[in-house]
Amino acid sequence: MPIKSFQAARQKLTSKRPKSLLVREYMTRNLITFSKQQSVLEVMRILIRNKISGGPVVDDLSGLVGIISEADCIKHLSEGKYFNQPFFDRKVGESMTAEVDTIEADKTIFDAATLFHKTNRRRLPVLEHGRLVGQISRQDVVKAALLLRSQRWR
Repeated sequence: MPIKSFQAARQKLTSKRPKSLLVREYMTRNLITFSKQQSVLEVMRILIRNKISGGPVVDDLSGLVGIISEADCIKHLSEGKYFNQPFFDRKVGESMTAEVDTIEADKTIFDAATLFHKTNRRRLPVLEHGRLVGQISRQDVVKAALLLRSQRWR
């Protein structure tokens, strides 16, 4: 008696992996950005509403000028209380961190992993030709590593 197969015809396996290991393949592109002229109070509301811990501060040409985070807001809230100064009148330009670690979009995820390890940052703005084009996080790098787990890294 012949053996019957109850399996359907096999489908061709297609790889869902990106074709490259570049940061641009794994970064987040739709970012909430801020301007230097926005008030810190407005930024705090946006952070809470969108459940994020910070965002890039850009100029009119999408050039990165800094980062504003919850930590920056808390720092200036604390200083305002200590020096008995109004806090909510402050602008982002006065409260943001101006020196920001960044990565270029054409770097690999291994370059990003090394930079995360060295700087102890949780996310990095991604630049292309000096303009902000996205953001890559530690979690993005971990996801990329999971997609590559069957390959040998040489």
